[in-house]
Amino acid sequence: MPAVICGSLAFDTIMSFEGRFAEQILPDQLHILNVSFLVPALRREYGGCAGNIAYSLQQLGGTPLPMATVGSDGADYVARMKKMGISTEFVREVPEAYTAQAMIMTDRDNNQITAFHPGAMGQAHTTAVQARADISIGIISPDGREAMLQHAEQFSAAGIPFVFDPGQGLPMFDGKDLLHFLELASWVTVNDYEAKLLSDRTELSSADISRRVKGLVVTLGAQGCEVWVDGAMTLVPPVPAKEVVDPTGCGDAFRGALLFGLEKGWTLTRCAELGNRVGAHKIAYRGGQNYTLTSAQTGL
Repeated sequence: MPAVICGSLAFDTIMSFEGRFAEQILPDQLHILNVSFLVPALRREYGGCAGNIAYSLQQLGGTPLPMATVGSDGADYVARMKKMGISTEFVREVPEAYTAQAMIMTDRDNNQITAFHPGAMGQAHTTAVQARADISIGIISPDGREAMLQHAEQFSAAGIPFVFDPGQGLPMFDGKDLLHFLELASWVTVNDYEAKLLSDRTELSSADISRRVKGLVVTLGAQGCEVWVDGAMTLVPPVPAKEVVDPTGCGDAFRGALLFGLEKGWTLTRCAELGNRVGAHKIAYRGGQNYTLTSAQTGL
């Protein structure tokens, strides 16, 4: 059954810095920070959390319904999704704005610095989630602040269980907001940095958070992920990557697998195992939407 994927559609400008950020940024001089990075490699990719998650879910054989906005420059993106068989019925054009843009710089250790222009994403709240018999699950990934708040309420009102995936949007919300998201969501997924920030702002541990929802997943990059259910943690081991080329979109690839498994009624641990396999495969490809999946890679 289809999964509604609320989040951004964006163009990613991806740059490769051949050094290490840590060698260029002096911690005791951050108050006068003025640095420049030489980036010999640069390319433009289709991206955004909703686009990347939809791509992953489609590759796995699921049915994604991205709910997002594009600007006057987004026609090619919409046409590409249609060509891949991804529905665009919930994708709206905002003609007076640009499509969201992410400028991502990656160093030799796969650390990333990102600048993000929201553009049309700022109008994402004008599209509402509504109850529909064929929609069984949803996800709220990073999006406009009002969109994330309103879509959570709408999922809840429609009786559609959803994953709360705040990602880089997490700093927009205070503890009260985040506690309300936890009241409405069925599952939560964050990376290790976001998990610490979520705990700090809600004053809840990972174990506490997992008792308020059906489950919490904390991804740990190359170390695998933690799956928390009813206060108990299971460490899901990583899948070694054959090649590390570009981490952009790995988290979104994982979340597409998470949605795929949850829609099928799998345990959260089994969903995370698939997510680790998909993420390890994606990292060998540049950009968030340039890989293909086979049964040999997914185990399906």
